[in-house]
Amino acid sequence: MRAQSVGRFAPSPSGPLHFGSIVAAVGSYLTARQAGGRWLLRIEDVDTPRTVPGAAEGILRTLARFGFEWDGPVVWQSARTDAYAAALARLDAAGWIFGCACTRKEMADSALARDGTRRYPGTCRAGLPPGRAARAWRLRVVPGLIAFDDAVQGRVEEDVAADVGDFVLRRADGLFAYQLAVVVDDAEAGVTEVVRGADLLDSTPRQILLQRLLGYPTPRYAHLPVASNAAGEKLSKQTLARAVDGADPARVLADALDFLGQAPPAELAEAGLATLWQWAIDHWSMERVPRSRVVPAPAYG
Repeated sequence: MRAQSVGRFAPSPSGPLHFGSIVAAVGSYLTARQAGGRWLLRIEDVDTPRTVPGAAEGILRTLARFGFEWDGPVVWQSARTDAYAAALARLDAAGWIFGCACTRKEMADSALARDGTRRYPGTCRAGLPPGRAARAWRLRVVPGLIAFDDAVQGRVEEDVAADVGDFVLRRADGLFAYQLAVVVDDAEAGVTEVVRGADLLDSTPRQILLQRLLGYPTPRYAHLPVASNAAGEKLSKQTLARAVDGADPARVLADALDFLGQAPPAELAEAGLATLWQWAIDHWSMERVPRSRVVPAPAYG
């Protein structure tokens, strides 16, 4: 018997939701709801220096105004550091992590990984240099291919050791890294479907590796195209993406469905949120989603 579908939306409270955020939320929500499953909401505020005061509360208000309904209480990563510490301790006990003294400046000349981060050259892998103390903790990655079939982007393969190297699980500032936090959160919440933007596709092999080392199941993945502006840049706070908190929810949702290849009837945006959501759940098809990493957003995005 197949386990109940469990999806989730996990925004970072670094600013208000924009069109690209809504696209990811819609894809995740419809995948869970069409399967009769649960949809969870998690605020990914583990990176506290990037958290904007009041942003999380604004995100919750916007989602509610757009008609999203989540199951259970909202999960806050900032309240889950004990769970991340326990996972790190398990990896440590199994010999999978090591202390690293390297600074960003010392790694500035390292090769770039696929996602633009610096590939770790292994400087501290065999032990800390004399007189140096550990600043961060890294996963000891062994060679081997990580492969999975993404429902949108197709077959993905990566040798994490060759492309990324030993990656950080606990940062020099003492905060837990996103890669560890998201793996622990998804596993403990029983998430079966991870539907998110393709900007996170290159993180997925690292997360699958951590799942295997921690004995967690691997969910099914679907990485939706990210929305871009007229310059081809991903919509984000950095690219001055316009917030949707003051926009007409029905219009934005209809545009998000169109962006995702669902071809909603033109009159749907005028039919009201309840009718729009019911049509979207009844007609949702991952097969219609564009097989691309980036798609231009509507002009107002």
